[in-house]
Amino acid sequence: MPILQTKNLPRINAFDIRGLTKRFDGVKAVDGLSVDIEKGEITGIIGPNGSGKTTLVNLLSGMVGIDGGMVIVDGSLKLVKIKPYDISTYGITRTFQEARLFNQMTVLDNALAVLTERNVFGALFEKHNDYHLGKAKDALEKVSLWEKRNELAVNLSYGQRKLLEIARAISTQAEIYLLDEPFAGLFPEIIKTVSGIIKNLKQEGKTVILIEHNMELIRELCDYTIVMDSGKLLAEGKPEEVLRKKEVVEAYLGE
Repeated sequence: MPILQTKNLPRINAFDIRGLTKRFDGVKAVDGLSVDIEKGEITGIIGPNGSGKTTLVNLLSGMVGIDGGMVIVDGSLKLVKIKPYDISTYGITRTFQEARLFNQMTVLDNALAVLTERNVFGALFEKHNDYHLGKAKDALEKVSLWEKRNELAVNLSYGQRKLLEIARAISTQAEIYLLDEPFAGLFPEIIKTVSGIIKNLKQEGKTVILIEHNMELIRELCDYTIVMDSGKLLAEGKPEEVLRKKEVVEAYLGE
């Protein structure tokens, strides 16, 4: 049997970002950004407040429109317009800084609501089968929320709400995960849970893009780090290398 030679095969990126631009009232929140995000790795996005990190994730998930440039997904699909209701078809899911849940629905129903091919309003009234229930149970067990499956989301603690949003993301079995500050405001034990989930996603071959301010978590979790400043690429590389660069220390760490 011939041996497949992989050494010289071209690398396929999760995202090839080319000249990406977004303006708000004339101000460029993302300013001609070009960067590659490798498939199957955990990539950290760091930078000072207002550097364009969340805007970048919003562009990649279709929450805001692209004003210039393009995004190539998985090496082939070129996008100049991304709609939030289409991202699941591209194998993309995301979380937000503040969990966006259906507060008057149970924990279980929140998990089930994303497990459908229909729009979200149709999902609210869909009769879910054992397959959906199994996927929802598995995701909720991973974040230790299965015992609270009949609790209304509005009654969850801040940390539990973030865990539920992460459970909804992983239940979709997407290929690319955009996580916007998933650790913000969490207690150490919940941080360990979320860290474990992110590590497991990588072990499964998934791509994770992580916005985070905690440099220790960036060092622990990330294979690669992108530093943004004023909407532009300031630096990129391995976390330890990037965090030693003078320009990064000056712009982000304030030293």
